[in-house]
Amino acid sequence: MTSAYDSLLQQLKRLPGLGYRSAERVAMHLLVENPDSMPELLDAMKRAREVICRCQTCGNMAEGEICVICEDGNRDASAICVVEHVPDLIAIERSSAWKGRYHVLHGKLSPIHGLGPEQLNIKNLQARIQTGEVVELVLALSNDIEGQATCHFIQEELVENRSIKVSRIGFGLPSGGGVTYADSVTLRSALEGRRTYE
Repeated sequence: MTSAYDSLLQQLKRLPGLGYRSAERVAMHLLVENPDSMPELLDAMKRAREVICRCQTCGNMAEGEICVICEDGNRDASAICVVEHVPDLIAIERSSAWKGRYHVLHGKLSPIHGLGPEQLNIKNLQARIQTGEVVELVLALSNDIEGQATCHFIQEELVENRSIKVSRIGFGLPSGGGVTYADSVTLRSALEGRRTYE
């Protein structure tokens, strides 16, 4: 039988980004260093679990049927940026580079992992495309085989012959990064995504 502390550590270690040491630090903070913060944390987690759900339009987090981005009348509803997961959407939003709307697939096609179109948020994207309102799709999916396959599926099965501009985000060297330490996939993407120098 495991102790309550060990049980807490095991649950914390299951969270993304937390290894044994990080889980131990969080546990010590909550139990020893700042135990008064525990009830507030538990209340916030419980409330979030009860209130937050998926936006029925795009799949983002929402506190109602529709998320704040889909409700925002200042966003360009004709341009949709397709992402794999909500953290991808958050990262793009943080950059302030996109003024359109989003669509979260909640994964990418991966037959090896049992992820087909039925397991992803594809039907909602198809419905949005079929309204005729969408004129641009930006595919912000990962630069791997599954990401490529998902992009190909969207192009061939959803967009088909519609007059929708489909583009893929560029991949390449990170800001401040050098050529010497970049891997071959990154370098290939950077060269293929080159544009005229002005």
